[in-house]
Amino acid sequence: MVPKRSLGKTGFQASLLGLGGQITVEHEDPQAEAIIHKALDLGVNYIDTSPRYGDTVSETNIGRVMAHRRSEAFLATKTIERTYDGVMRQIDESLHRLQTDYLDLYQMHNLRLPEELQTILSPSGALKAFEQLQEQGTIRYMGITGHKDPALMMKAMESHPFDTILMPLNVGDVHFTPFQTQVLQKAAEKNLGIIAMKVAAKGKLNPGKDFTMEELLGYVCTLPITAAIVGVAGVKELEENVRIIQSFTPFSKEQMASLEKRSEKLAYPANFFKHEW
Repeated sequence: MVPKRSLGKTGFQASLLGLGGQITVEHEDPQAEAIIHKALDLGVNYIDTSPRYGDTVSETNIGRVMAHRRSEAFLATKTIERTYDGVMRQIDESLHRLQTDYLDLYQMHNLRLPEELQTILSPSGALKAFEQLQEQGTIRYMGITGHKDPALMMKAMESHPFDTILMPLNVGDVHFTPFQTQVLQKAAEKNLGIIAMKVAAKGKLNPGKDFTMEELLGYVCTLPITAAIVGVAGVKELEENVRIIQSFTPFSKEQMASLEKRSEKLAYPANFFKHEW
């Protein structure tokens, strides 16, 4: 089975490998549901999605599986809405597509600008909706996500006692406005569930060429994270990632430094989302 780690102060034991709702899962592809079923079969219990993935297709595909296997998954989705009204509208749509009446984790998707955080925290902001939904039992936990600005994520963590944080972490993160220094340390101090994304930078770290998936996943899992979410092209790719996680042992400081050195030539593609999104 897939090893598990505690999701911060929630206490939930999450699989070290999570299933990301992008790549094949966000397309109208016969493999999509097969991937989700296989992930659950193999012990991957953390499933992450968003209504923006595949223009709602990802949530719809996951919902078809959740209709039968909801109790086996820690289900996380997101909202790009920043106001109370926007969140309340979007969560109803997500719940319908996901075929569930509650979410284990609801996340504020991709914080990019200080003005967004101000709106979220305002009297008519998204945080009010999150708090109400949590009181109602519609969501169990709340989280924040961001791809671009570590300083903004630091401010967000100080603004409210969120339960989780989703951030990009990979072998090249250290080369441009890194998340794995202050943000990772602060999140660990606050006992947040720490979820890593962009492990292979959407393929731009050239797994199989410049790095192996053993190296990419091993690097990130050596950091103090709860889980690394990875999207896959097919069932075989998922099975290979599970095999890697099952045999994972933490890397030495020398191994970590060596991987960072090797990633220097890929500093831009490793962090493309910080520049382009």
